[in-house]
Amino acid sequence: TTNISWTDAFANALIRIAEENEKIIAITAAMKSGTGLNKFEKHFPERTIDVGIAEQHAVTFAGGLAIAGMKPVCAIYSTFLQRAYDQIIHDVCLQNLGVIFALDRAGLVGDDGPTHNGPFDIAYFRAIPNITIMVPKDENELQHMLYTATFVKGPSTLRYPRGSGIGVGLDAEFRKLEIGKGEVLKEGNDLLILSVGPILYDGIQAVEELKCSATIINARFVKPLDEELIIKYSKKIKNIITLEEGTINGGFGSAVVELLEDKGIKANVKRIGVPDKFIEHGKPDIQKKLAGIDKESIKAAITEMFSKK
Repeated sequence: TTNISWTDAFANALIRIAEENEKIIAITAAMKSGTGLNKFEKHFPERTIDVGIAEQHAVTFAGGLAIAGMKPVCAIYSTFLQRAYDQIIHDVCLQNLGVIFALDRAGLVGDDGPTHNGPFDIAYFRAIPNITIMVPKDENELQHMLYTATFVKGPSTLRYPRGSGIGVGLDAEFRKLEIGKGEVLKEGNDLLILSVGPILYDGIQAVEELKCSATIINARFVKPLDEELIIKYSKKIKNIITLEEGTINGGFGSAVVELLEDKGIKANVKRIGVPDKFIEHGKPDIQKKLAGIDKESIKAAITEMFSKK
């Protein structure tokens, strides 16, 4: 069986949420089928707005709807939302408006080509005040995060990749997650893995194959970080690896390193993410290998960390 795509998981959850919450309005910029909003439109034609190829307008328009008391969901590819950076800052975040940014095609996109890669959104959003940044590890967490975002007063983002989901089951009921709280998936003594997004599953497999004793944390939130949880474990475990399918510059790993520095915690940290170069066109597994974010790269990083002792 093919797993449900991330895009379909998003669209299906949005439809269910909109059935209960009449304030939900879906906005896209000429990408109704790409973002799954064509499915949403079948249920809510009057609550689906396609502004055409005008991302800047889409974002400002979402801000206006938020001021009017609606809960707009801007479903735009990570790479295309870059066009609206000014509007994100001035028209949404500065005014702390409750716009939800649903970033499809986040990370490396394979066959969509190098212009469609979306590794920059964690870094470009992280610099902006008032934003809540959520990164689901799988399609089940995605639906809970989308539901959670509808309760966030200010702006929020969730990012998910192109293609099939992980293949986990979907909970029947939506769950409201606590903002800025991660989850400990596994306890171990020698290594601390802090991860956001589906790369977490590669990390879990890497640890299992190497049979190392690792604590694995799904951070869930890049902003606000779960400082309490990260500090608690990084005081005990000094070998730390951060995982993300986003740019290494200014991303989740950077946020972790900054936190440790601010708190005066000394640790041996290896950040795994998309390197400081543009990744060429290719199949997703080839791209991940090129970027050094595939399972084998994670295993190599862990092995190297322990050989340095």
